[in-house]
Amino acid sequence: MSERKLNRIEVLSQVTQGRMTAVTAANVLGLSRRQVHRLLKDFQTDGPAAIRHKARGRRSNNRIDPAVSEFAVTLVRENYIDFGPTFAAEKLAEDHGLKVSRETLRKWMQDAGIWLSRKQRRTFHQPRLRRECFGELIQIDGSDHHWFEDRGPRCTLLVFIDDATSTLMQLRFVTSESTFSYFEALDLYLAAHGRPVAFYSDKQTVFRVANQSAKSGHGMTQFGRALNALNVEILCANSSQAKGRVERANRTLQDRLVKELRLAGISDMDAANAFLPSFTESYNAKFAKVPRRADNLHRPMNIEPDRLRDVFALQDERLVGAQLAFSYERQRIILAENEMTRGLPGKYVDTFAFPDGRFEVRWKGVSIPYSIFDKDQRVTHAAITKNKHLSAVLEHIKAEQDKAAPKKRRAGKQATRYQPTGKRNNGWNSKLAKRAKEKAEAATPHAAE
Repeated sequence: MSERKLNRIEVLSQVTQGRMTAVTAANVLGLSRRQVHRLLKDFQTDGPAAIRHKARGRRSNNRIDPAVSEFAVTLVRENYIDFGPTFAAEKLAEDHGLKVSRETLRKWMQDAGIWLSRKQRRTFHQPRLRRECFGELIQIDGSDHHWFEDRGPRCTLLVFIDDATSTLMQLRFVTSESTFSYFEALDLYLAAHGRPVAFYSDKQTVFRVANQSAKSGHGMTQFGRALNALNVEILCANSSQAKGRVERANRTLQDRLVKELRLAGISDMDAANAFLPSFTESYNAKFAKVPRRADNLHRPMNIEPDRLRDVFALQDERLVGAQLAFSYERQRIILAENEMTRGLPGKYVDTFAFPDGRFEVRWKGVSIPYSIFDKDQRVTHAAITKNKHLSAVLEHIKAEQDKAAPKKRRAGKQATRYQPTGKRNNGWNSKLAKRAKEKAEAATPHAAE
């Protein structure tokens, strides 16, 4: 029984025993005195079971046949296994003519193990232990924020943090998270610390190819190619919680670094980048941890500067056509003809786009001279006429037109079409005379020449 029913039994028992009147019981139960006498009569006849609802334990008259629920669950299992109860109920009504409420269908799907509640579907991220050694794993991320508040434009801070010690390894203010921006920060990191074992990042397009099934390309980004050439592994996290070390560092920096820049009066990226080394030193003194093992797994570079410049360039391959040309960034690149390039049609050449804007085309490591063909260029004539001759030509053409005989006009409506009538004839004739005079004066210098 419910608590309400049990309360009624207790009150009626007191009335039966004479410890409470029917009027008092009516006030306690919130019923009329007549209703209390009816309940009391049933209670004295059949006992506490008389207070229970008569329909308790009986099947509802509006119950759905079990065969219908089995049929609905079968349809959902066969056709709508990944549908939610609401969408599945709509499809059952539209496609199968089976109308059932979404909550009823939700209960059937839960009983059949097809649907899990939000609470059951909730996942918990287990904390990941730190790496043991310094330089074993470096988490990287970019934080787009109003770092200069209202004193300067919005920009991005690239953050490199060691997983084992929470040490800030490299900070760099850039305009946006681009490949060249990460190349610049990576170059500074390698010069200061050497090569780590691995970098840990999110799945941004700088680090991971979005379309893994694409046939073109080598399945890696320019940043991934550069790390591969440096023998550094790149790992991509499946969630922000997985790289929580750098995420929490970003939150701290958005508080402390913003205020430090305000106190220093810094409002541009150049001054902020010059300020970052001193801030990093004080930050690490407060928040850096001691690793479990004292080993430093950073490796020396041992790479020539020329090869390192090539690593930090955007590298690609282009197929050379029959005209010793290929397309690159909406431009037509034409290779110079020589002994080496004559055999290149149908073969791939390597292209290098450097951060400073330089562009090189190489074949087996040898640079090839080239020229850029502008598709938008339009040439009107092979020989361009000089301005002083062009004016003389125009004057000669105009003089020939003036000497030509006037065309004959047809008589009739066309001859009198523009001839006004009435009081304005005199004004019209004066205008015609004025135009004829101006035309004659304009033709006089040409006739003299």
